[in-house]
Order: sequence, then C-alpha cells, then structure tokens
Amino acid sequence: QVHLVESGGGLVQAGGSLRLSCEASGRTFSSYAMGWFRQAPGKDREFVGCINWNGLSTRYGDSVKGRFTISRDNAKNTVYLQMNSLKPEDTAVYYCAAVYTAQLPLFSQYDYAYWGKGTQVTVSS
Repeated sequence: QVHLVESGGGLVQAGGSLRLSCEASGRTFSSYAMGWFRQAPGKDREFVGCINWNGLSTRYGDSVKGRFTISRDNAKNTVYLQMNSLKPEDTAVYYCAAVYTAQLPLFSQYDYAYWGKGTQVTVSS
C-alpha cells in the first residue's frame, strides 16, 4: 500500500514553468514505477509520462514531449514533474500514480494501482 500526495500546482502564464511533486508514503517507494496523468474538465484522463523504479527510463505523452521532464528521488520518496513552456491547453488537474514492480511503458491509467488526489494547474494566455 502506498499513499500519494501531489503538490506544486498553481496559476502560471503561458510560457512559464512549474514543478509538481508527488510524495509517497511507505518504505518500498523504490520498488514502484510512477506515472503522471492529467484531466481537463470534460475530457478523459490523459497520460503525461512515467518513470521506472530507478529513474533511468522514462516515457512521455506526445503533447508534452520535449517540454516536461519526470524525475525521482528515492531517498525522499518523491517523484517530480518539471513543466516548461506551458500552454493554456496544459490546464488540468494533474495526478500521480504508482504501480508495484512494473516495467515501462505504462501508458494506461489502468496499469496503476494507487493514485493521489491531484493538484490543479492553470495556464493563462
């Protein structure tokens, strides 16, 4: 069992940056692959990116590739989502998710067992 809490969301102008954090409870964080998803009002949940247990392998959704970067610090039980060159269409609730001992890629929300409650990101034009 792992409990996830996202933070770092907020309001930013287009072209700006934000860094989201997701802190996990538990002593086996390094055994989990982690993912980020987002959901805008009236839209389906969208894959943003994922990272394997040691941080050496990542995957990104096409809409964020080259702008967003996922990283993790297993000593701090935290995964990060660095978001640069933000666009109004990046506005959404961002969720982190975890799955135990899984291999990448993990593109589907159904691949993940644990979810945080989300953090709002709003990008103004």
